[in-house]
Amino acid sequence: MVVLGDLGRSPRMQYHALALANEGFSVDLIGYGGRPADVEVAGHPRVRIHELPQPWRRGVPRALFLPVATADVAAQAAALARLLLVGLPRPDVLLTQNPPSFPTLAVARAVARARRARWIVDWHNFGADMLALRLGPGHPVVSAARALERTLGAAASGHLCVSEAMRQVLHARWGIPDARVLRDRPAKRVGRTPPHQRRELFQRYAIPIDALAADRPALIVTSSSWTADEDFSLLLDAMVACEAALERASASLPGLFFLMTGDGPQRAHWERRFAACGFRHVRTQTVWVDAADYPLLLGAADVGVSLHRSASGVDLPMKIADMFGAGLPVFALDYGPVLFELVRAGENGELFTTGHELAQQLESALAGFPGASGLEALRAGVERLSGESWEAGWRREALPLLAAGAKVAAPDAS
Repeated sequence: MVVLGDLGRSPRMQYHALALANEGFSVDLIGYGGRPADVEVAGHPRVRIHELPQPWRRGVPRALFLPVATADVAAQAAALARLLLVGLPRPDVLLTQNPPSFPTLAVARAVARARRARWIVDWHNFGADMLALRLGPGHPVVSAARALERTLGAAASGHLCVSEAMRQVLHARWGIPDARVLRDRPAKRVGRTPPHQRRELFQRYAIPIDALAADRPALIVTSSSWTADEDFSLLLDAMVACEAALERASASLPGLFFLMTGDGPQRAHWERRFAACGFRHVRTQTVWVDAADYPLLLGAADVGVSLHRSASGVDLPMKIADMFGAGLPVFALDYGPVLFELVRAGENGELFTTGHELAQQLESALAGFPGASGLEALRAGVERLSGESWEAGWRREALPLLAAGAKVAAPDAS
């Protein structure tokens, strides 16, 4: 299994690894070790983790991006090919995450041919669309990347994808008719976090909220990789609007605490922007949360916010699935019809297009908080529309595709 990203920030691929290992297969999981894999994955006797050198193009100015990125991709390709060709036993199945597309697709195709392995691509998004966020959609490099991604990706033996809308695009535009939809779901549904656990959790992460106080602020959480496909300007606009509402004596909003988890290249920039606002009523905090505590933190919050602005328009952010797994209503940036596959406005969350609209939705949902607020109906909708579990979906869609031709590990491997 190959994901050219931090393993700790690649939950879907970790879920794949753990599910396959629990089925009795030996798994070699390859990725970056910046944020390490979850303890359950790293400690599994059938999972072996192989860390690649971190890429060095992160944070490079736009003027230098192309030459530095080209050299970096070449170095990654060499390291990945060396590991897959001579560093590991011949795999029965090679599963790769896309994006990043380069050099993953080219190396995977070559290795699959050389080692006679079945190659499966798990499509999370399209790499060319992600590149367009950096270079612009009309850039010739983006056009070339799109053509190459389409040609290489279509050569795989099998395909998984995250949404029905993405499956349709793969069929209509890429000539891939048989992609199987495996929607992101949390590996375990944890539900709401009990008050005593909330209190201990808040103390451990220095979150200044008394979890047992009747007049506590509403906790609004957003999970982020702090990259260009997440629009924090909208969240800042919503904070400003909420601050103005709380200045008015007639405001129906409770106190608001915005907690932003995760890490990434734009985090420091936005931390400075939030601090410069000097809010009196709205409070903000950023924090990195251990994988084991993340679902508990979501279950301790009152509202989840997704700022994901899709590059392709057909991907679905994992953070929404995680929030629903913790019983949390989600207010999501509306970037297209694909979101209806997860979020039903007015039933298990809301959809917004501007920061002012998000602020109005928060004020409506939180009126009367923590008593009879609109959140109760949304929470009930989360439970009603929760759908099947990750395990059930994985067994139906992924296991038949991945297990075909793969050997179960010998008993002594466990």
